[in-house]
Amino acid sequence: MVEQTSRATSPGGYWYGAGRPGTDSAAELLHELRRYQESNSRMRSQLRDDMGMGEKDLLALRLLLAADADGGRIRQRDLAERLSISGASVSALVDRLVRDGYVERTPHPTDRRSTTVVPTALAHRRVQQRLRAMHARMMAVAEDMTAQERAVVIDFLRRLHHSLDELGASGDADEQ
Repeated sequence: MVEQTSRATSPGGYWYGAGRPGTDSAAELLHELRRYQESNSRMRSQLRDDMGMGEKDLLALRLLLAADADGGRIRQRDLAERLSISGASVSALVDRLVRDGYVERTPHPTDRRSTTVVPTALAHRRVQQRLRAMHARMMAVAEDMTAQERAVVIDFLRRLHHSLDELGASGDADEQ
């Protein structure tokens, strides 16, 4: 049995220092963000299990679906770069997605020597079926906020995102 300390009972106490519950502290805010990340991770894990995919497969499919929605196309080598994996690994990944009916390789519209990876109607349908309820709940929460509240949250998340990108770019991530 693990002995509970006062630090363990304060939101984010281990990660962010002591913040008293209910005080709207910065530590409590970051604790709730971590809880959201954990919930999101569990949901993605369930989605991967439901679709019989690995983490990189699902990330690749998400990138391909987003590009397709914007009218763009992604080459296999670009996919490897975006996923930070080797050419051989992305080839195996795309082979799995093709085998399972989620993507097709198609000729690049402007470069005859190149092919693109395009999601199929099956991929769109399966992802939408599995994520529709989750997206509806998330949208309801966002729509329940005032425009001013949303602006504050958007600003916070952007600033947090940029601070982490800067940290990663500086190579100081291991010091945190």
